[in-house]
Amino acid sequence: MAGEACVTHETIVYRAKVIHTMNASRPTATHVAVQDDRIILVGGVEDMQSLPGVRHDDRFADKVLLPGFVEGHAHVMEGTLWSWPYVGAFDRRAPDGRRIEGLKTIEAVIARLKESVKTLADSDEPLYAWGFDPLHVGGVKLTRHDLDTVSTTRPVLVHQASLHITNVNSLTLERAGFDASTTVAGVPKLDDGTPSGELQGLAARLRLFRTLGFNPMTGSLDQETLHRYGDAAALQGITTITDLHNDLLDPTVDVFRTHTGDMKVRLVPALASATHSPEEGMEKIRRLRAMNSDRLRFGIVKIVVDGSIQGFTARLRWPGYHNGAPNGLWYVAPDELMRIVGLYHQAGVQLHMHTNGDEATDAVLDAVEAAQIAHPRPDHRHTIQHCQMASAAQFRRMKSLGVCANLFSNHIFYWGDAHYAATMGPERAARIDAAATAERMGVPYAIHCDAPVTPLSPLFTMWCAVNRVTAAGRVLGPEERLTPAQALRAVTLGAAYTLKLDQEVGSIEVGKFADFAVLDADPLERAPEALKDITVWGTVSGGIIHEAPNG
Repeated sequence: MAGEACVTHETIVYRAKVIHTMNASRPTATHVAVQDDRIILVGGVEDMQSLPGVRHDDRFADKVLLPGFVEGHAHVMEGTLWSWPYVGAFDRRAPDGRRIEGLKTIEAVIARLKESVKTLADSDEPLYAWGFDPLHVGGVKLTRHDLDTVSTTRPVLVHQASLHITNVNSLTLERAGFDASTTVAGVPKLDDGTPSGELQGLAARLRLFRTLGFNPMTGSLDQETLHRYGDAAALQGITTITDLHNDLLDPTVDVFRTHTGDMKVRLVPALASATHSPEEGMEKIRRLRAMNSDRLRFGIVKIVVDGSIQGFTARLRWPGYHNGAPNGLWYVAPDELMRIVGLYHQAGVQLHMHTNGDEATDAVLDAVEAAQIAHPRPDHRHTIQHCQMASAAQFRRMKSLGVCANLFSNHIFYWGDAHYAATMGPERAARIDAAATAERMGVPYAIHCDAPVTPLSPLFTMWCAVNRVTAAGRVLGPEERLTPAQALRAVTLGAAYTLKLDQEVGSIEVGKFADFAVLDADPLERAPEALKDITVWGTVSGGIIHEAPNG
């Protein structure tokens, strides 16, 4: 029964077909004993006889138990965006389990937007949508003229799948003061010299959001949005999830503190560096850490260094973009990055730093190296997020500096074909999200989905890392494939390690939280190509059972 909790102080023994623990000292078991919200014993039926007065529960007898999946890079806006129309090219599963059909043409996108306008009561209420990507509709750009056919009397904003670019209609451009004379970086122009309606990167979009009066990427967080996020995660077997870029304003923090206690997942928010000076950020982190609980864990800071590869806003080393596009945008200039990293590192704060291009990765590694020389700090676990184009030499440098990597494996499926043909070219595309290199080099690593950029589903993320198949069926860099066991570790204990939570979650062993993913089949026994098709029956989170709607 969904939401059923263990009785306080009672010891319950769950039997499963097999338990993959991710604990090398005892990698498999058939029984796990839970007292309150923690694991008290793992083993076989004979081991459980040492526990007095237990209650046996066999509901998982034909299921497979794993540590609850840990999604180390996702965003609470996954909960926000599902209140808006989805206009991406691939089918998506909504938090309530519904499957939303993808749109393959600009015409289909416009048609869905026009239908959505009819649902808005206020004549001036903005229409927001999300998920569009030009590379998935034959490279056709969405312009202000397209969006003007949806409405000329209300703002229309479409957030691209990367979440680094927003398309807007003419009215929105006018209100934000973007015109032919605009010189702000990230405002491309049409042939007539007027803005195209595409706004790229931080500078242009922060100006847009100031005009709107709020940031629609985070929205106004409330209990419904937060629980929608948690429900979507639990549906996929996730029991610990990040919100890896948030201003953490007081109202948001209040919602987190008030409502994470009854969520189906544990939440790890990251403070957005872009909206705080290091001095402000360090003081805020100090205050937030005092609010930490078993279900809510503050303390990390996110720095976004460059943009996205598919949006041509990532920073690349020579030879740059394969199709000759100009190099991307610095969201934080290297000199400023050096200063910010140094201050947070000295203060003992763990940093999670977004890089997509290899030039941006160099800048992060330079900054961490300088910080370590100035203020040596063991076990800092600074983590490069996405880290998509890292070379073997950069992974060796990560290893020497104690830096972790959280690789965006889903990118291989969704944008691998575009990287092969346009952004990276065949050789560099073959080593995108090089998880096997991280494994060989001994770099601590995880793999992730970056929801809502791609769907929440650790099993699909595993499938991407193990098979490395693009949407068109191309195998991209087979030498960088993980084994299913390596991929499973990356979405459990590996991700927990990057969050400094591996002492609490990520494996099934005594003393850790009773957080499990319950599957209908064994991912280590299924054929690699079938990983994404395994059904998640539900989760156990701190001893509380949540059966998925399809369970």
